[in-house]
Amino acid sequence: MNFGWLLRDGEVLAALEVAETRQERVQGLLGREGIDGAILLRPARSVHSVGMAFTIDVAFCTNDLLVLRTICLRPGRMTRPSLRGGTIIEAEKGSFDRWRLQVGDRLEIRQ
Repeated sequence: MNFGWLLRDGEVLAALEVAETRQERVQGLLGREGIDGAILLRPARSVHSVGMAFTIDVAFCTNDLLVLRTICLRPGRMTRPSLRGGTIIEAEKGSFDRWRLQVGDRLEIRQ
């Protein structure tokens, strides 16, 4: 797993874990009690929260990190696929509100 920072317009929003291998994406946030920061899954078009212990914010993004849609996902749920997206960002519920994350935001990763 790679680590870095999630930014918008040069402002650091959160510490970021980057899950790019199949195993890292499958594991995701399963087995955790929470996350301090966010996790980026790529490639990914949909996610589930089956077996998760907490509610998450989910952002569906293009491969170049343009936010297309955001949702709040309770444990035991599944999202519908994002056909235009290829990258997903997950964080604890309430994170996106604190970051003021909006559809149309362009995000970036710094190592």
